[in-house]
Amino acid sequence: MKKRFLFLSCGVAAAGLVVASLAVGWWSGGHETVAEAAAARLPDDVPAFFRKGGKELAHFACDPDRWKNREMTFLRRAEEGNHYIDSEDLDGKSLPGTNRFDAMKMIYTDLKKDPSKVGLLPYAIMEEYEKLVVGFYDYRKAPTNPAIPMKCLVYGGTLAHYTGDAAMPLHTTRDYDGRKQPDGSVKQRGIHSKIDGFPEKNGIKPEEVSRGLEAKKIDDVWKHVLKFIDESSTHIPKCYELDAAGAFDKPTDESRAFILARVRAGAQFTLDLWYAAWLRSEKLPAHW
Repeated sequence: MKKRFLFLSCGVAAAGLVVASLAVGWWSGGHETVAEAAAARLPDDVPAFFRKGGKELAHFACDPDRWKNREMTFLRRAEEGNHYIDSEDLDGKSLPGTNRFDAMKMIYTDLKKDPSKVGLLPYAIMEEYEKLVVGFYDYRKAPTNPAIPMKCLVYGGTLAHYTGDAAMPLHTTRDYDGRKQPDGSVKQRGIHSKIDGFPEKNGIKPEEVSRGLEAKKIDDVWKHVLKFIDESSTHIPKCYELDAAGAFDKPTDESRAFILARVRAGAQFTLDLWYAAWLRSEKLPAHW
């Protein structure tokens, strides 16, 4: 997939620029809102430093877009596929529930496609989730070590970026920024930027997003991730319908409710994975 919008800084939108193989999930305000809303609803058994770390988690949630700085040629190339999964390009095949390298081998060998263009979002989520599990384990073992809360906040914030991306329906499809027409033209180009910037431009705040959210236990995190992404993809037609009606250019009650629901879904997803990481850390075996 030829992705998406050139990232200039975590607070400046590049709404008019399109480049190959780059994406911004939500503008920085959207990612920050997802993280802060999720932190506000963490259960009391999660460590206080993490529950109270909404601002720090929000900052770190922007880092994966910072890593796509145009001058960071090695880092940008490694990062670009982490923000999306073009489900149609899997040709009906299931992603392996092992690791990104098995997925890359399957995509490259069986599908004859470039893994970084198909996307690797589920693996980015799982990797950051597991980093947070390890960080929480270390906190359980050495709660007075001041380095450990810092790394947990970094891991948690990075995870929040990718979970936020998964809640944005156009990160689950090759039609990320318009639909190709029979004559080769692209209809509704620019839709991606309109949705990305909607929370920030239309006053969707953490307090509104967090209302009523409660952490839910997850039995199988990998299956939960895939199910969430599949559900997110069901909202692609609505994105295009609202855009065709001009409801992202001039927001309506319906378009605002739709985007609020997607941001809330991202916050719930983030909250659940953070809590799952805390619970799993209790039974994690020693590192060595």
